[in-house]
This record gives sequence, structure tokens and C-alpha cells, in this order.
Amino acid sequence: MRHYFLLFSLLIILPIWAQKNKTHFIDSNKKSISHYGNDNEWYVKNIPFFETSDKEIEDVYYYRWKMYKAHLRNIGEYGYVVTEFLNAMSWDHKPYNTLNAATVFHIYEGRWLKDRLYMNNYIDFMYQHGGNNRRYTESIADATYANYLINRDKDFVVKQLPSMMKIDSDWKDHYDESKKLYFVEPVMDATENTISSIDASGGTDGFTGGDGFRPSINSYMYANALAISKIALLKGDLALAKTYQQKALEQKKNFQDNLWNPNLGHFTDRFKVNNEFVKYWDFIRGRELVGFVPWVYNLPDDIEKYNSAWSRLRNPENFGGKFGLRTVEPSYQYYMKQYRFGPNGAKECQWNGPSWPYQTTQVLLGMANLLNNYNQKEISKNDYWAILKQYANQHYKNGELNILENYYPDQQGAIADFDQRSEHYNHSEFNDLIITGLCGIRPSAANQLEINPLVDENDPNAVQYFCLENVRYHNQNITILYDKTGNQYKKGKGLSVYLDGKMVLNPSSLGKKTIKLSNSVLIDEPSKRELNLAVNIKGKDFPKVTSSNPDLKDLNTLNDGRIWYFDNVRNYYEMKVLSGRENWIEVDFGAEKEFHKMVLSFKDSENKKLLGEKCIISFLDENGKWKVVSNPEKLKVNTVNEIVFDKVKSNKIRLFFEGKVVESVVKIGEVEVY
Repeated sequence: MRHYFLLFSLLIILPIWAQKNKTHFIDSNKKSISHYGNDNEWYVKNIPFFETSDKEIEDVYYYRWKMYKAHLRNIGEYGYVVTEFLNAMSWDHKPYNTLNAATVFHIYEGRWLKDRLYMNNYIDFMYQHGGNNRRYTESIADATYANYLINRDKDFVVKQLPSMMKIDSDWKDHYDESKKLYFVEPVMDATENTISSIDASGGTDGFTGGDGFRPSINSYMYANALAISKIALLKGDLALAKTYQQKALEQKKNFQDNLWNPNLGHFTDRFKVNNEFVKYWDFIRGRELVGFVPWVYNLPDDIEKYNSAWSRLRNPENFGGKFGLRTVEPSYQYYMKQYRFGPNGAKECQWNGPSWPYQTTQVLLGMANLLNNYNQKEISKNDYWAILKQYANQHYKNGELNILENYYPDQQGAIADFDQRSEHYNHSEFNDLIITGLCGIRPSAANQLEINPLVDENDPNAVQYFCLENVRYHNQNITILYDKTGNQYKKGKGLSVYLDGKMVLNPSSLGKKTIKLSNSVLIDEPSKRELNLAVNIKGKDFPKVTSSNPDLKDLNTLNDGRIWYFDNVRNYYEMKVLSGRENWIEVDFGAEKEFHKMVLSFKDSENKKLLGEKCIISFLDENGKWKVVSNPEKLKVNTVNEIVFDKVKSNKIRLFFEGKVVESVVKIGEVEVY
């Protein structure tokens, strides 16, 4: 009996303790409501809150979490994945709607969510369920280890090791034994129409072809080998760890010895292809932004020869476009030449000059490493801030937040902007750059917090204050406060740090700080995953959704596992509700299921609310009669509505609407059953 009492006491104390071990400099509820409206509760539970003197940076930060949540897709048996495009594309991984090109960014970003369920599901999908199909080059093992550095779940990351090793081995099909380097067709780098592919076509095309020994794939394979080595150490397999560490070191040496282009002073491709236009092992004839990717993984040695490459990053004659970083320098013969067109002659995606959030992300990650881990004079904190601001500005279209596919570097505006495709494009990251770059949390395997905000306190145009609050790191709450004058938060001038609600670093000047962490007694467990019985990502067979509506268009949007509330990308079923008749939506499971909960998502109508229709949830009983289990009231739009009832068994469930006016319209985004 005493044990039950102690357990009961803990259950009461833990929620109270959880509140006390946090800081409250930001009104997270107010901030969340202002950015997310009715959907605010999910963000309060999941994201680190952030505010700063720069409103644009702050607004983009909250927009990116909204966009990220929209890309979380419930695929049923495997739980959640993260998508790149909101809608299905012909080239994505069917039927999941995933692409492994930007998975690294998805994990780096998603590791800061407080509920580990989402990243656990996604990483499991990549490694246990075939999600990493090697459609594109990747450094997912590195990202998975980076995820471990935040949550310290050793068992989870070690579980991925066999699959990591198999995928690493599979990439031997892109390995040249004679050169000891990896090669790839640029389109498999998700970078079609690059210098190597364009020149290999004689300047006539370049979407495919142009195989080369690229800085990208060789950096990724180095990073993955190093990550596998570290995970093997966690497992306690010293021999395996040594094998992969040696592989990484050899990869580093071969990379530096062979892909540094002394004539251009840059890491560049060498041709694998040999034809009438280009020759095997020749260097390509221009610099590309991809040459900065090695610094994302701290690969190059810290020497002036390599560091000098960064002197060209912001130079207007090289990569420094006025409105974004160029992927290729303007001196290249085919700079910005348009080879590909979409419907109605619209310009398609290319990498021969346009500014891409994908590689801008890589550059900012590399810059942060350069500023933290290298002795160099080419890049300053002001440079980091300038590129971050330029990147933030690309998130706006006609004054509204909406990140698109790629951009003109020399004028304002997007290039690839296709309706129902390009909007809210999840092919990059932003918030991880705020957390690990601007605010300076540098994740560590040691039980310590290393921070170094990339803010120049002597620059009057830089950030004057910021607060990054209650970040979950090593199972503890971290708050970083910077207040240049001390007037914003009234806690003193400079940088201060709070651990589980208590100040552990008194206000001091900016710079590198290392704070020892306590051994946490509480382990963050991911929320329990429930199986959505209604989801059907294939769009055929069971579970099947039907409706009383004569217009059955878009019915599969009701159970496709996708939920978002953006106005410019349609994802709902529009149902006419007529008074004096039965209006219903039915889920037929195809077999008897046991369930106890329905979750409904409604998209707002023009007046931003439901029109007052009465809603009734019923199941088909053993006598073929519809039996009411719930009559929910006060349903909200633009968020999920959970309706819980006693467990029942049936093969069908119906949602009835009773109209209060002659005719109204309900926009239903998703129907889930658990």
C-alpha cells in the first residue's frame, strides 16, 4: 500500500515540479496563441520558445515550426514521418510521400521537439522500414547521432546500427576503388543542372548525367562513418568503432588530397564521366556553393589554405548575391541559363546559380562550425548574421510567410513557384540554425552544456536581446538569455544561462561557455503511439471513407494522415450540410475494430469558425443500428478535436451533422479513429 501511495504522490508532484523547473521570461501561451491560434496547445507542449529584438527572425522562427508540424504525416503502422512537399509528388517514395534528400535537415530540426515520438518514428522509418531508399545522397547516420546528443537515448540510436552499416556498405556501388572516393550523378545529390552535368552535356542540358567525385557525397560518407564509429562506442563494440573511425580518417585524407582544387582555391568536383565534352578526373571549371559542405561536418583541416575559400562567400563577384547566396559563381558560362520549364513555360528548378534554401542551410551550418571550431579570419559573427537575415527575408512572398523552392540571387523573388507544390517547402532548416548558431547551443556527447551565441555585442545593428527558453537538452530545461543593456529582462547585462529554472551562469559578456550538467534523474519518454485505425495513405481499399454528399471529390483527404491549416494549399473535404436531411461521413474499416476515440480537424470557413452544426458520433452495432457514442460540443477550427468515449467494437463509425440553417459548408481536414 505504501508503494501505491508513493507512486500516487509522484504523479501529483511531477506536473508541479515540471512547472517549477522552467523559466517564464516568455509568455508561451500568449506567444503561441498569437502565432498559432486554436492550434496553440501542441506548440506549447513541443517547441522551445524564442524571442528576439529582430521581429523578422522571430516571426520566421515560429512560422518554421508551423510549417514543420504541417509536414508531420501519420502513416499508420509506422507512426509519423516528415515530408518534403505537402502534397504527393510523382517522384517521392510511395505511398509515404517521403524523400530522403532533406531528411538530415528534418532530423536536425525535429530533435528539438520535446516529444521524442516524432523523431523516433521517423528515424525508425528511415532505418527499420526502408525509408532511406538511397534515392538521394544523405548523411542520415550523422543526423541520427546528432539527435542522440540532445536526448541521450542510447538504446534507440544503437538499435539503428545494423541498418546504418548496411546502407553505408550499399554505397560501394558509387565508390571508385582506384581513386578511393565516392562519385554521384548530381541529380542524385538533389542538385540537377550543376556545372558537371551541364558541361557533360556540352551545355545543352544537365538535368541528368555528369557523374562526378563531389564534395557533397564524400563529406556525407565521412560524416556517416564517423557517426557509426561513435554509435559503436556507445554499444561497447571497440573493434567496430575503430574500423569506422579509420574509414572516416581515410575518407578525410583522400578527400583533401584529391578534391581541393588548387587553381580555384576551393573544394570542387572532378569528373567521373568521360565523353566528348569532359574528361575523367579533370576538375570542373568553376566554383560551386557545394564546396562549403565539408565544413558542415568539420571535415577540412584547420589551415589557411582551406579556410581561405570562405573569403569568396559574400563577395558580390563570387557567391554573394544581393538577395541570396548563389549556387554557382556568375562567371560560369551557363550561369542562370534556364534549361527546364514547367506548365505554361514557368521556370523549373536548377542549381546553376539560383539561391537554394537547402544549400544556404548547409552554408550556415558550416559557418557556425567555422566560427566555433576553426582559427580563421575570413568569416565573422556579422557574416553569419547577414546571411541569416538574407535567408529569413526569402521566407516572405507578397508579405506573407511562405518558403518556396528556390530564388533569384540578384533580384527579389522566387524562381520555382508552382501552385499546390512549392508552397511551404520543407527542403531546408531554420530553427536549428537559431538554436545552435545564433543562440549558440553546441550539442556535446559529454554531460555538459557548451554555448557560444553568434552575436557581435559591439555591432549596433545586431541582435540587442534574445531569449531561448526551456530547451530540452540532456533531459533538462535550458534557458539562454542575452540582454545587451539589461533593460529587456531586468536580469543584468549580457549573457546568462538557466538550468531547470535556476541561474547557473551570471550575466557576463558573450563568448564560449561550458557548464557542467547534473545527472538527470528523470528520463524523457516519448508519448505512447496509438494506431490510427482510419488512416489510408494508399487511397484505395480499406479503411474507406464515404459521404452522404453527392460531390465525393477529395474524400481521401479525410484519412490521408496529413493535417495543416494553410489557406494556399488545399487539404480538406468540403461538405454541404443541409437542414432536414442526414448529412454524414463514414469510415468503414473493412473488419471489426475496437476503438475509443475520434480526432477531428476542421479548416476554418470565411468567418473563421464552424457555423454551429450539431455533430453526432455513432457506430454501427451488432443489430445494424447506428448507436450514438458522443455528441461533442464547442468544436474548434484549425486544430484537432479529441472526442473520447467508452470502448466499442464495430466495422463502421459515422460522423453526423445536423444543419441549423438551410445550407452551410463544413471544411473537414482529417478524421482519425483510435
